[in-house]
Amino acid sequence: MATELTMPALSPTMEVGTLAKWLVKEGDTVEPGDLIAEIETDKATMEFEAVDPGTIAKILVQEGTEEVAVGTPIAMLAEEGEDISSVEAPAKSDKTEEPKGEAREEDEPTKDEEKAPPPKAASAPKETDKGYGRDSAPASRGGGDLPPAGPAPTADGERLNVTPLARRIADARGIDLSSVKGSGPKGRIVKADVENAKAGEAKAAEAGKAAPAEKAAGKGAAPAAPAPAYTEAAADAPHETEKLSNVRKVTARRLTESKQTVPHFYLTVDCNLDALLKLRSQLNAGLQDKGVKLSVNDLIVKALAVALDEVPNANVQFAGDNLVKYSRVDVSVAVALEGGLITPIIRNAAEKRLSTIAEEMKDLASRARDGKLKPEEFQGGTASLSNLGMYGIKQFEAVINPPQGMIMAIGAGEKRPYVVDDALQIATVMSATGSFDHRAIDGATGAELMAAFKRLVENPMGMLA
Repeated sequence: MATELTMPALSPTMEVGTLAKWLVKEGDTVEPGDLIAEIETDKATMEFEAVDPGTIAKILVQEGTEEVAVGTPIAMLAEEGEDISSVEAPAKSDKTEEPKGEAREEDEPTKDEEKAPPPKAASAPKETDKGYGRDSAPASRGGGDLPPAGPAPTADGERLNVTPLARRIADARGIDLSSVKGSGPKGRIVKADVENAKAGEAKAAEAGKAAPAEKAAGKGAAPAAPAPAYTEAAADAPHETEKLSNVRKVTARRLTESKQTVPHFYLTVDCNLDALLKLRSQLNAGLQDKGVKLSVNDLIVKALAVALDEVPNANVQFAGDNLVKYSRVDVSVAVALEGGLITPIIRNAAEKRLSTIAEEMKDLASRARDGKLKPEEFQGGTASLSNLGMYGIKQFEAVINPPQGMIMAIGAGEKRPYVVDDALQIATVMSATGSFDHRAIDGATGAELMAAFKRLVENPMGMLA
């Protein structure tokens, strides 16, 4: 009997994916472990392997199909010896009648709906503390594009018929669901209805929302501001419209969330790179036979990791009513991609040798650009580093990657006047700016970290001790 191959969950927070490419065709025989498709998640393009042997009888979802819900049948696999011409596509259920498969059975409550008290006609519905959304739990790492759905809103005392995804989108954009007309079965509000809602239907500006917002802020999680309404590009200017990749969508959402909910403060130090550059040359000469070449960025990753190890109060994460303190330093390093940004992680960077960091960074960056990173290689990290020095950028302020508590922005090393041993000289100077989450890290703690980083860069032998 033929079995369904369904869209897999390739990361802990994956809800939908794009079927980027089929690696097999109908009639092909597969064995366990054979690659059958490439699937683009919210972070990377990953390979989907066959689990059981059989023959690909029918391909149900074509290449390039976007936002295929996890669990949606994408192909039929016939058993050995089974006539593939007799295999039929599965019948559509109520769950697939709505756009892109996000809806559940209409009367199946979400966990939030089960916890919510029955609505009362005489009272206004309560709003839950949305917190960080996908990153509210300390163990959560990356992924997850929208804040969690709150209790189902009510209209005239009755619960609205709305899918969880549509409700999460409405919460993120500040859409009043009571004014949205549903196009799904029995008038259910689905994703497309919310996305097509007019900007004037935003509920964030309503006067009655001030009190719930203050209540949420008191719990350490300010409510996200409604997303701005975007219009078509000016018709008189030549242009083309390019669809955002999943990576770009997630990057946009996460960084918008960070700037709206995280109180950033910034500290900048200038570092004399001459000693670090000299040490790099000496180490590279000794590593030449091993085929390893250290970059300046490798030494900076090590310096940040050791500085965080020395100042553990900066290696923290804000988590609502809790502060998470990490005993290990995992540095997320920003890597630019064709369609966005990703941050592969050097784990336990303070304890690793520079040659190990160099080899890992080269491998991670290469596979990141090819979209071949595993979820555990880019989800997590206790702090981040972003280096734009190779572009000649003198100084910049990076946006914190939530739920992390800080990110270090590295500028270019350039010849500048600099005081060395009480004498003004020309030195290779680099500006480094730390962005800190003021809910988790105080100004003095941030300054202590920046001072430790500067000392390690200017006296790099301390990193090797």
